[in-house]
Order: sequence, then C-alpha cells, then structure tokens
Amino acid sequence: MTKKLEELFSFPASDTVDTTADVIAEQHIPTLTESLAQLDKIELALPAVRGLESSDSEMDDLATKATESFDNLMDLGMQVDSRYASEIFGVASQMLSHAITAKNAKITKKLKIIELQLKKARLDIDTGSDNNLPTAEGHVLDRNELLTRLLNKSVPDAPKN
Repeated sequence: MTKKLEELFSFPASDTVDTTADVIAEQHIPTLTESLAQLDKIELALPAVRGLESSDSEMDDLATKATESFDNLMDLGMQVDSRYASEIFGVASQMLSHAITAKNAKITKKLKIIELQLKKARLDIDTGSDNNLPTAEGHVLDRNELLTRLLNKSVPDAPKN
C-alpha cells in the first residue's frame, strides 16, 4: 500500500507487518500436488452411474427413427394432392416433436442424475460421514505481503533479471 492509503485508513506501515504470521501460514498451506490428489479422491468418491449408455442409445435410436419418419413424410407431403398434404405435414411435425422430446428426455435424465450426485455429496459433507474431505485454513494478507511472497518464490524456468 502507499503511505497515503495507510494514513487514510489508519493501517500500520507495511514494513512493520508481523512476519510470525507468515511462518505460521506457510506451515498450514498444503502443496498444489497434495490439493490435486485430494480433489481426485473427492471425484472418485462420487458414485459412478452405470447403465446410462443403454438408455442413451435407445433414446438416440428413437430420435433417429422419428427424424427419418419426418423426412419421409415431408417427401410424401410434397408429392400428394394439396388437400391431403396438410394432414401428412401435421403428422410429420408430430414426428419431429417426438424426436426433440427424446433428445430432451435424455438430457434431462443426465442432469437429474448429476443433481442427485451433488445432493448426495452435500449430504455426506453435512453429516460428516465422508471424513476423507480435505480441510484448509485461510489467512488474511495485504497486497504488499502477497506480492512479496510471489516474488520470493523461486520459479525454475523463469529468467532471472
């Protein structure tokens, strides 16, 4: 922070910040690889849903058949007398709506299963039955402290000035 901001908000000078909080914070911050490993454990803990493939293929087959029927009826409607064509076009539009309904049912089913998985995960977290979830602690840092920590980190591939 600048001196004027420190004076305006009555903050202590940035060079008088206690460094013992930095040492404590560094002890409690997990490494990135540990965090990623714990995230993988959480994702594996969610139960995998099986059997969706058969239902998905059935819905895809129904949608394909309805689309093909729509195409056939449209071709037929173009070739018959105009007084009969309106009924054929009406049935063709119903076939197209059935295809859309099949696709929407497939998507809705997947979304509901995902929603149930998230609700189960939330319930496990709330009841505490899943003790493998990671916990973390947070610490408040000002801008100067954060920049100092970032600049002091050694990056092996970064060019040194």
